[in-house]
Amino acid sequence: MDPVYLEIRRIARQIAARQPQPDFYIDHPEEVKASHHFYRSDATIVRLRRKMVQCLEDDFGHGMGHVEKVALDAGVLTIVESRLKGLGEKQARRNLLLAQCAGLLHDICRKEKFHAEKGAQKAGEILKRYPLSDDEIQRVCSAIRNHEAFMPLKASRPRPSGMISDCLYDADKFRWGPDNFNHTLWDMVDYLNPPLSRFMDHYPKGMAMLKKIRATFRSQTGRRYGPQFIDMGIAIGEELYRIILFDFVDPT
Repeated sequence: MDPVYLEIRRIARQIAARQPQPDFYIDHPEEVKASHHFYRSDATIVRLRRKMVQCLEDDFGHGMGHVEKVALDAGVLTIVESRLKGLGEKQARRNLLLAQCAGLLHDICRKEKFHAEKGAQKAGEILKRYPLSDDEIQRVCSAIRNHEAFMPLKASRPRPSGMISDCLYDADKFRWGPDNFNHTLWDMVDYLNPPLSRFMDHYPKGMAMLKKIRATFRSQTGRRYGPQFIDMGIAIGEELYRIILFDFVDPT
């Protein structure tokens, strides 16, 4: 990465470090612990993780670091949502499995056009070799098909898969908060290597998208906590923009 971007990234991470821990993690420590334990110990998830390490490229901001965070938070969301809906422990555990599968697989075709649709198709092929029923595979694929921001929901999104779909979407959009300025943005910059002038030309549009995503969270839990993630991202992004303009952009 260009030394200028390395310095801007350092500043961005300093700003992000001043943000408090999101309330989502403070309010649900047991669910966070349960999702992490399941992610490390469930045989299906362990096997799928190993598969994804081979499939995903750790660039463009959507490698293993990204999908693991999405899988873990989708798991937490699903645990909370299953409880809110009064589901039994067996069904809640299957929902946790499906949510983490969806999180791990959702960006498998990230660099391709229509990546959500293609990712859903590829996920379906992969999951045929795992101990999931046809219905469960369809629920995961429907969630992946519907995880893109600002896209209409596909008609194939059946209500039984709604929880998995909503929790995947929300966990993915949590990453638009502080994570965006800690990791994702700089992975994309490293991959694309744009001149600083082009980076700054696109910056306002990126911030506008960040503000727009705030109202799109889908699950009950996501609607409660998601806006705080986005507000933190907006605060970081606005402060960083002022610093770049003042310290890094040549006024001439």
